[in-house]
Amino acid sequence: MRKIEIVQGILHANEATAKGNRAVLDQHKCVSVNIMSAPGAGKTSFILRTIEALHEDTRIGVIEGDVVSTVDAEKVNDVANAVVQINTKGMPESCALVADMVQVALARLPLDELDLVLIENVGNLLCPSEFDLGEHLKVVITSTPEGDDKPLKYPVIFAQADAVIINKSDLLPYVDFDIDRFTQAVRNLNARVQFFQLSCKTGEGVAEWVTWLRNQHPAD
Repeated sequence: MRKIEIVQGILHANEATAKGNRAVLDQHKCVSVNIMSAPGAGKTSFILRTIEALHEDTRIGVIEGDVVSTVDAEKVNDVANAVVQINTKGMPESCALVADMVQVALARLPLDELDLVLIENVGNLLCPSEFDLGEHLKVVITSTPEGDDKPLKYPVIFAQADAVIINKSDLLPYVDFDIDRFTQAVRNLNARVQFFQLSCKTGEGVAEWVTWLRNQHPAD
């Protein structure tokens, strides 16, 4: 019972901080997107493509989460309006970002000068599903080389998603990935989810994703 009480307390505290994060973002009229995936699915490439498509009329900040290193932040730094790196090594929850970490990062971003905040979560399909960060949208990326069984293995993260990105569509002829089987498995968990099939390598499908994103707004 003690362990249950501790876990419930941690999650309750996280929810309170997340609510505060969302209020801050709403105050600054910033849309925030929590981008989650397994390692190597293409989160950073997806962020770069999104910035490329939006940069002319959208001011974008990025929060980069990783266990160690600043590799991804360095890639994004030249194209985003602002970037903050979070390294989780040594923190109690190192396999995912939590609301406290994002709270600190938001304080370092010039939110008055931004329209969109993209949060690259730590590469993981399990832990990030447990923690609300204060984001407006949850996006899960899967890549075709991973196989189409991820919704069966990690149902919670797909059940919470507002959008699911099927990345590396250019590899479909060469890998064992059944689009219909995958999308049906996700829809069995989450009937409201939006799907976007794209390739960060070729740019195919990015326009459809960006069009949908443009129509998402923070709460008034």
